[in-house]
Amino acid sequence: MLTTRTNRLDPSLIPEEQLAALAKVFARPDHVALIDEHGNRTHIPDALFVHFARLVRLMSERKAIVLVPEDEAFTTQAAANYLGMSRQHLVGLLERNEIPHHKVGTHRRITFKDLLAYEKSRDQTRRQALDKLANEVAAAGLYDSDYTGEK
Repeated sequence: MLTTRTNRLDPSLIPEEQLAALAKVFARPDHVALIDEHGNRTHIPDALFVHFARLVRLMSERKAIVLVPEDEAFTTQAAANYLGMSRQHLVGLLERNEIPHHKVGTHRRITFKDLLAYEKSRDQTRRQALDKLANEVAAAGLYDSDYTGEK
């Protein structure tokens, strides 16, 4: 179960000067290498570099970061909060099998990976509906590209 205490990166735990120095290093386009106490040098792979740079930038802006593994199981309330909907609406989606879930005793749990997949699908469906509506408005000649909004 996700706990904010163990998965939260709090910028207040790192001195501001140190965060500022790290932000400068990660802001450069060249890669950063790690050097251990024996002088062994290891380059940070591109995929990690991008994430480290973003973490450092956000933390230097005094924003806390919460890391969530894809297989983390959310309660229905936490999942609803993440998706920006009521818990009852989410439960309806689960009962219609629109979002995969499993039960722990009598309680439903949804993995973060499944929340992300639902969110992506929902956003894609919304975008397609908006595009269709815009095309229909344009085809009907109801779209005035010269409209300035003034009366």
